[in-house]
Amino acid sequence: MSEPDLQSLKIDRSNAKTRRRGSGGWLGKLLTLVVVVGALVLFRGPLIGLFERLNLPEVRVTSALKQSAGAASAVSGAAANGYIVASRRAALSADTPGRIVELNVTEGSVVKKGDVVARLFSDEYRAALRAVDAEIAAQESTISRVRAQLDATSANTPRLDAEVERVRETQREQERQIELSRTRLARAEALVKDGVGTQQAVDDARSELIRVEGGIGASSAALRAAQAARAQLDSELSALRAALAEAQARLPVLAANREAAQATLDKTEVRAPFDGVVVLKDAEVGEVVTPNALGGNSRGSVATMVDFATLEVQVELPETNLSAAVVGDAATIYLDAYSDRPYAGRVSRIWPTANRQKATVEVRVRFDAPDERLRPEMGARIVFGAVAKPEAAQEGGAGESTVLVPLSAVVPIDGKPHVFLLERDVVRQRALQLGAEKNGRAVVRSGLQGGERLVDQPPPQLVDGDRVRVKG
Repeated sequence: MSEPDLQSLKIDRSNAKTRRRGSGGWLGKLLTLVVVVGALVLFRGPLIGLFERLNLPEVRVTSALKQSAGAASAVSGAAANGYIVASRRAALSADTPGRIVELNVTEGSVVKKGDVVARLFSDEYRAALRAVDAEIAAQESTISRVRAQLDATSANTPRLDAEVERVRETQREQERQIELSRTRLARAEALVKDGVGTQQAVDDARSELIRVEGGIGASSAALRAAQAARAQLDSELSALRAALAEAQARLPVLAANREAAQATLDKTEVRAPFDGVVVLKDAEVGEVVTPNALGGNSRGSVATMVDFATLEVQVELPETNLSAAVVGDAATIYLDAYSDRPYAGRVSRIWPTANRQKATVEVRVRFDAPDERLRPEMGARIVFGAVAKPEAAQEGGAGESTVLVPLSAVVPIDGKPHVFLLERDVVRQRALQLGAEKNGRAVVRSGLQGGERLVDQPPPQLVDGDRVRVKG
């Protein structure tokens, strides 16, 4: 059996290889082109940025500031920033510890001197005051009773004096009767001796004398009794006067005790020490307040109040500008909240010592005409000296806005100040007319409206229309 012819079964691939090589060339080029175009599309931004970083000048950006007239004044005078403070400010606290049972104020409450801001629990102090009042009332009643007894007893004095005088008069009358009876007896005895009288007359005269002398003893006893009664009355009056003096002497003691009890009770009432406004409520009803509280669950004060009539500006003035502040000199105050409205003021105090760490001296400036806009802790800017200068009036009147430009953005071109405005990535040259300069800024009289983006420290080769890239 002959072997099969397998050679005839082979596939001829020579033409297929030729065809694959011919078509693969243009497909590869097409694929490469697609990849390159896609890469250009995807990385267009980074590539352009890389190109710009390599070719466009890099600049910093600043801006023209549109500010109030206070900014213009600050350019032409010594100025410093500060805050509104009150020279009279008080943290109200009770003089005795206790729990708050009544709170009559909140933030913004206007109070008058003597108004009750808060009350503490005071039942025991009030009861002590009532007890002292009761003692005083009882003592006054005792004084009234003793005085009534003294008056009643004193009323007997005239009667007893009259009784003593009557007994004495009776005794004197009896003594006269005795003398008369003795005279009659002597005359009767003489008549008997002379043989003229009778013994009966003598006996009658003697009997009369004996009777009269017997009556003088009774009148003497009556006199002693009347004098004893008068002495007893004097003793009673002395005792009553002593009791009245003792009762009256105790009354001032009780009055002092009452004042102490009233003072203790008054300590439970927190009153406003002056006219002002409550700016902070430090405690609530139910909390315990303690004078000079250092911690724990008690509060040190009930509320904080400020006398708005004493508001002034506290400024930390650098030592290098201290000569601009003179006590009594005028100053202009610009509030950060109302920068378009200046306030007239005067330097009221300059601290006698400086701050070594800050190299500043504290200065206080008071308001000539404070109003309801002022609030403690508001930010303010003080311009010292005569700020209302003619050039300031030309550059912007009161209430008008003023444009300030950093001097680092200004370049001289043809002898005139210019700046480069940045519009997207293109710079535009702009001529300016400038005014006063200070602290690295200048007032723009014309050429800018405020808010424009400017090139800071423009490169010397920069010209109008150049494209730039902003640093950062």
